[in-house]
Amino acid sequence: MRYILVNKPYEVLPQFTDEAGRATLKQFVAVPDVYPVGRLDYDSEGLMLLTDDKQMQFRLAEPRYKVPKTYWVQVEGIPTDEALEQLRRGVQIKDGFTSPAEARLLPEAPAQVWERSKPVRFRANIPTSWIELTISEGMNRQVRKMTAAVGFPTLRLIRTGIATLTLNKLAPGQWRELTATEIQALKQLTAANLPGETAPARKKPTERYDPNFEQKIAARKAAQANKAAAGKFGPARGPKSQKSGGRPADGLGTGRGSRPANAAPRGGKPAGGSSAPRSGGKPSGTGPARSGNGRPASPGRGTRGSR
Repeated sequence: MRYILVNKPYEVLPQFTDEAGRATLKQFVAVPDVYPVGRLDYDSEGLMLLTDDKQMQFRLAEPRYKVPKTYWVQVEGIPTDEALEQLRRGVQIKDGFTSPAEARLLPEAPAQVWERSKPVRFRANIPTSWIELTISEGMNRQVRKMTAAVGFPTLRLIRTGIATLTLNKLAPGQWRELTATEIQALKQLTAANLPGETAPARKKPTERYDPNFEQKIAARKAAQANKAAAGKFGPARGPKSQKSGGRPADGLGTGRGSRPANAAPRGGKPAGGSSAPRSGGKPSGTGPARSGNGRPASPGRGTRGSR
């Protein structure tokens, strides 16, 4: 098992890949098959734990284990005692009501704080201050929402501790392996099973990604629908067979509806020879052409069909 502590720099994604080409942990930690315990926002900095221990990863990130996480928070303005007390009791944010937290105003910026790649915005008429905040939850952007809820927006956020682990002298972008003592302390912290707990197992994909998967599924469903429709309404019209009363391919069949090979087509002339006049129609033989009213056509006018 691998247990790695890394100081994530500002504007680095807490993951190892990014399609948009942004900086990720892969640029700093060249260790395969380790995954972050929880998250730390793109615009936040500080301590992250990476491991391939699935059970520890799950338990340290599970809010029910109440694993403490400590932050240094630079805020706009100077928080009042009332605002700090609100943070300690819990505040209402969009995601719900936060659990009680530990909050204290720091007399000055911590000595271990480093220069950020992009300086915090500065306003000459609005001072800034630092507070130390410890929570045991993991709501989305929780710390920022908490300080904003009491009237002091977050300008800079640094995670300095997870349980018994601290940054100490770890510089941004640097990482180190946990000691045996640190690993044992983390295991003791999350040793008890919670009721109904089932730690998720991380599975590697068994199939290659197919970008046309959805189109193939849609085509398969359409083919099945067409097949079902054909079975319901009968086969599509095709060449006549003996069963349908049509002429066999060799023209010699005697089934129902079959005709002699030398028979004239229905409604047409017999093969060879002159034909008898149709019933109620004009003869097909020779004779003077007649106009549409039955009279002989006048010379030069031609037949009705030649117009």
